[in-house]
Parts: sequence; C-alpha cells; structure tokens
Amino acid sequence: MSDNRNDTLSRRDLLVSGAAMTAGGLALSSLGSKQARAEAPQKGGTLRLGMAGGATTDSLDPATLTSHMPTNITWQLRNNLVEISPNGEAIPELAESWDAKAGARTWVFNLRKGVEFHNGKSLVAEDVVYSLNYHRGENSSSGAKGLVTSIVNIKADGPHQIVIELESGNADLPSLLSDYHLQIVPAGTTDFSDGQGTGGYQLQSFEPGVRGLTTRNPNYWKEGRAHVDAIETLGIADVAARTSALQTGQVDLINKVDPKTLGLLKRAKGVRILAAKGGRHLPFLMRTDTAPYTNNDLRLALKYAINREQMLQTILRGYGQIGNDHPIPITDPFHASNLSQRSYDPDKAAYHFKKAGMEGQEITIHTSDAAFEGAIDSAVLFKESASKAGISVNVQREPADGYWSSVWMQKPFCTSYWSGRPTADSMLSVAYKSDAAWNDSFWKRADFDQLLIDARAELDSQRRREMYHDLQKMIQEDGGAIIPVFADFLDAGRDHVKGYAGSPDGHLSGDRAGERVWLDS
Repeated sequence: MSDNRNDTLSRRDLLVSGAAMTAGGLALSSLGSKQARAEAPQKGGTLRLGMAGGATTDSLDPATLTSHMPTNITWQLRNNLVEISPNGEAIPELAESWDAKAGARTWVFNLRKGVEFHNGKSLVAEDVVYSLNYHRGENSSSGAKGLVTSIVNIKADGPHQIVIELESGNADLPSLLSDYHLQIVPAGTTDFSDGQGTGGYQLQSFEPGVRGLTTRNPNYWKEGRAHVDAIETLGIADVAARTSALQTGQVDLINKVDPKTLGLLKRAKGVRILAAKGGRHLPFLMRTDTAPYTNNDLRLALKYAINREQMLQTILRGYGQIGNDHPIPITDPFHASNLSQRSYDPDKAAYHFKKAGMEGQEITIHTSDAAFEGAIDSAVLFKESASKAGISVNVQREPADGYWSSVWMQKPFCTSYWSGRPTADSMLSVAYKSDAAWNDSFWKRADFDQLLIDARAELDSQRRREMYHDLQKMIQEDGGAIIPVFADFLDAGRDHVKGYAGSPDGHLSGDRAGERVWLDS
C-alpha cells in the first residue's frame, strides 16, 4: 500500500463496502480454517470450557468486564454491532452494513432486521443507542469509556438505522465497536443478571468465577453459528488443574495454556495445541502517580533491568516476540519498528537507579499467576536480572482470587496482561489516554492525548504512521509500563472439537469459540 491520502481513503472505502456483505456470505471465511471449510458442522452436545480469568467479583454487566471468563460467557449471550473475524477483519454482526460521510466524522450503521432478544423483543435502533450511551458520561466507570469519549451524539434514524457523530474523524470506528464492552442489550437495562441479549445462547445459571451454563437460542439469527446444545463454562484458575481437566476429558477446550506444559500436551492422546499470534502482552505496571514511581529515572532503571530474551525463552518457550515497552505489536500496521530496541543493560539500570536517588532501597512487585501463566516465575527472573544492577526486588505473591480487584490498579508495582485491541488507536485509547478508565499505569500527558486525537482523524497514511510512531516513543521513554514480551495466544482442545480458528483478537478465538465450534460425535 502506498503512503498517500487517496490510498488511505480507498482502504476505508474498501472496509465500508465490505461491510455491506451479509453475515451468511461470511460464514465460511469467518470460520477461517481448512478443516472448517471441509467439514459440515454438526448440531448437538455440550461444550465444556475450562477457563482462567474468572473471579467471584465478576458480573454480566458489559461495563465491568475485565477478563476472559465473563467476556466469554457474555459473548455467548450477546452480540456487537461489529465482529472481528478470525482473520482480524471487522465484519458485520448486528450492523448489516455501514458507511462514513466525508472526513469520517459521521457514520451511518444499518441494523439487521428480524433479530430478537431472548425475551422475544425485536432489536431496534433504540436498543443500540442505549447500549452505546451506557458507556458514556462523566460518571461512567466502564472499561470502554476511553473508546466512546470521542462520540458527540448517537441517534436513531428510523427503527433500523443509527447515526454516530464524532468530535473528529475516525476511520477505525467499526473496529472499535467490536470491543467486548460494547455488547448490545435491551434499551433501559439496569440489571444485567438475566443475560438478556441477541446471542446464540440463553443464560440458565451464572455463579461468578465458578460456573456458567447457557443453552442454544432456538431463534438465533446468525447463520452457521451456535452449533452445540449447551455450553458449560467452568472457572479453573489453577493452570495445572485446567490442563489435567483437558487431558482427562473433563473439559473440551481450555484457555491460557502454560508454555511449560506444551511438551506434555503435545504428547497427550486426543489433545491438540491451538496457538495464535496477536497483541497479547505481559506488562509490569508502575503507578506513575505513586512514589517512588513518579520518578522516570526509576522507571527507566527497571526497564533496563529486565532480561527480555530470557523471559521469552524461559517463560514463553519462544512462543512470542520481544517487547519494547509500548503496547503496539509487530502485527499492527502502525507498529513503530524503527524505534531503538531497549535491551537488558545492568549498567544503565544502575545509573538510572542511582540518579533516581534509590540506592539501598528495595522495590516490591506484587504478582500472581492469575495475571498470566508464569507471572510469578517472571517476577523471580526479574529479581535475578535486577540484582546484577544492584537493584533489590522483593517478589510479593498475591492470592489468585481477587487479584484484579485488590492488586491490579491498586498496588504501585504489579504484573498484568493485555490481550491487545484490533487497532493501535483502541489500544492506546483504552489504556494510555489520561482519562481512560483502564489507564493502569496512571500515566497522564496532555500532549499524548492531543496527538492521539489528531492521529485518529488523520487520513494521510504516512502522516498517521509518523504520529503513531511518536505516541509509541512517548510511552517507551516515559510511560509506566515495562513490556518485555508479546505472548502468543496458547489454548488447547480435544480432537472432537471442530471448526476452531485462532484469532489475533485473543484466547479461544477471541473469546467467541462458543458459537463458532461444534462437536464431532
């Protein structure tokens, strides 16, 4: 693709025209595998998912979603306007098609007709307007707040069309509307516990962090999806227990496989590894609003004190890529590939540690394998590599249950993970913009915020690339996130699970495996 304005517009026009295709016409391509094309889906059976990423504090409120288990369950129950296919493309879901007016500031979305919620209510524009507005407003604490702050107005134009007006142009809007928080619910919903949606499955029971049971929606509108009779989603936080449950046939699919068990799983009869590359990264987060991490020299010291290559090989067994302390992966077209790669340098780490006035002081990192498989081991490796720079690190192990409510965004230095986002703008908007609800390093820079807004509206591809380069450079040089590696999405399943396609959007086919796979009887 050449770098000029006309080419950028053509890319947007292609996306818009592609969106006019029907979901039925996309059924085979969205399955995304030779196996799926070769075999006709079978109906029936109960799909059992063994999942990490659940907690007793989980809810079915889309604004509160923070991890895999509740996201997976809610996507069994609901749909978005736009879906990310296993190929990483924005494709129609509840929006049948869309179009952008000049400058991409005004977007028109045409809704699919004949879609019903589980309670029999027909989907209309009012439901979509309500669902998107739910995440807007000064008092909103939604994880999607950073994505919707640029929306000036959302209005219905008839029963099956909505118009979204933005404060500035954004060619990425369809992709942003695929975010898992932006699920469509009936207008007026304030109690989300019944799981009302338009999805392929209906809620039977939900015990937060423990178990969810859904059964097939007999009136599901989406052709070629929702094959099994029921889905049982089990919270299995311990990776060894999760792996054992798969090996012994107690579950059919598991997420977040520990790379250390790959050799064992590859030899297990009836089990296969399901791997996909994407934007998943494993940050060590420093709260830049909390001393001593307000000092950028300390932040730089810790960035130089981590041995990235050792972490890639030891923790991920090579299933990933080296990170450079910003969240945009090499698979993203706006990845800043020409930024100087930060590497392990004990001398530079010691220099910045001393400059920060931290000599003789101990750093505590809070961690749990609830953050990611191998998080504790990663922290121990960090402790060892930092010690060679004269930096003493205390590894504080935290309970898995409640980690996301008691440690993440609470403790001043902790481990975490991000599955990534479909676009550079969405990743930066949701986690690095000053007012983002999930700005988990509490890093705030007005110049970053303004450049992010400008880049979002820029239609010249070369200029936009330069702007995203500068944004990544700001985070790398000044941000509160150490991002040593990007990890492949590693899941595993039994051989009788068919139609599975990995996704750059996350684990278990972007948490949408439930409606995509079927069971071979």
